[in-house]
Amino acid sequence: MLELSQIAALAIFVVMFIAIVIGKVHRVVPALIGAALTIVVVFLVIMKSPPAVASVLNLGQLGQFRFWLPGEEHIESHGINWQTIIFIGGMMTMVESMGEVGFFRWLCFYVAKLVNYKVVPILIAFMLLSGFLSMFIDSITVLLFLATVIIELARLLKFDPVPMIIAMIFAANTGGSATMSGDPPNIIIGTALGYTFADFVTNTGLIAWAGMLLTLGFFYLVFRKTLTSSRGESDDSASRYPAPGEAITNPLLFTINTAIFLLVVVLIVTHANTGLSVALIGVIAALLTMLASLKQAPHILKRVDWKTLLFFIGLFIAVGGLEETGLLRMLAEYIRETSGGNIVLVIPIILWISAFASAIVDNIPFAATMVPVIRSLSETAGLPLPTLAWTLALGTDIGGNATPIGASANVVGTAIAEKEGYPISWGKFCKYGIPATILVVALSWLLLVVRYA
Repeated sequence: MLELSQIAALAIFVVMFIAIVIGKVHRVVPALIGAALTIVVVFLVIMKSPPAVASVLNLGQLGQFRFWLPGEEHIESHGINWQTIIFIGGMMTMVESMGEVGFFRWLCFYVAKLVNYKVVPILIAFMLLSGFLSMFIDSITVLLFLATVIIELARLLKFDPVPMIIAMIFAANTGGSATMSGDPPNIIIGTALGYTFADFVTNTGLIAWAGMLLTLGFFYLVFRKTLTSSRGESDDSASRYPAPGEAITNPLLFTINTAIFLLVVVLIVTHANTGLSVALIGVIAALLTMLASLKQAPHILKRVDWKTLLFFIGLFIAVGGLEETGLLRMLAEYIRETSGGNIVLVIPIILWISAFASAIVDNIPFAATMVPVIRSLSETAGLPLPTLAWTLALGTDIGGNATPIGASANVVGTAIAEKEGYPISWGKFCKYGIPATILVVALSWLLLVVRYA
């Protein structure tokens, strides 16, 4: 029988989740309302526990030296995951500046030029570019720039950009699952459980890129004829297309921002060796960007997606309500009893539930909800936590590919296409997204069992 605090926490979370899925208002609104209700109703009125509020807000962690320079220690995370929020905020700041100076448009035009502006090679090249960039930059940002450039190229080359946008979305989410800094779910999992960039690369990375190869083959087969048949008459002379250099708005800042980006990538890759936390790396990225672009700093900060950061804060508080009241431990116990504590059975349960749930709802809140569950499952059933973490990461990241709302990158990519006059219906997206998702999740299941069971 559930206690009153558990019923209230669950009701608030479910209503918040439904409001996020319906999407009538920006997701930050239900997240912050859910957070406020969790604090006031669950923690203060029902539980009468101010310490629970302090535990979930987790503000004291920001003043700890080991939060910024943990060395080889694991930073325990509960409640608001400030490592995730500060890191994503810093990366957003850096990426906004890179976009302002034309870095992403330059890169896209450079890649298109390398394949001589041929449509099918552009499909393959941009899928690889989308997957590679998403290993280091939030997939939302990657789609924001790549979808815009693909539509521009589609108008020049006279082909339908919709197949390429769908394929790039899938590639971004799949490539993002390869590293800790790729998709937001991985940042949440990595920072909460103390895993490094190298941990992800050597575990989810290998499986993700096996899935990427399968993805490339799938979309090549299903879109090759569509792209070539949709293409109208065009002049194939490369001289009529934009030169990559034309995308650069400020050569000096372009060079500086590129150097900052490369430095940040090095810091992310080596953070286990240097002892820097990902939060400190995010701060370094933001500070260097601001120093390099002092005059544009207010404009860059204004363009940062603050709503998404507030959404994360609200989400972590609502999930904290489920954790503090013991509901997530009960869910972990149910999974343990269902599987009998057998890792061969636990892997598909977590993988397919994660994939299915992430296809229906945004994979960010689902990942945040499941992290305490797998931690508890590991403690109670004696199962290896790393295996559960890699399974959860792959399930949420790849499962989010199935529908237009499964991941934030999907929402951004389809929204840009619609804004530019190329609407992507649910039917069209799911026609390709669902079978591709099933194939890649099935491959992940096989490889996870072979490697870890």
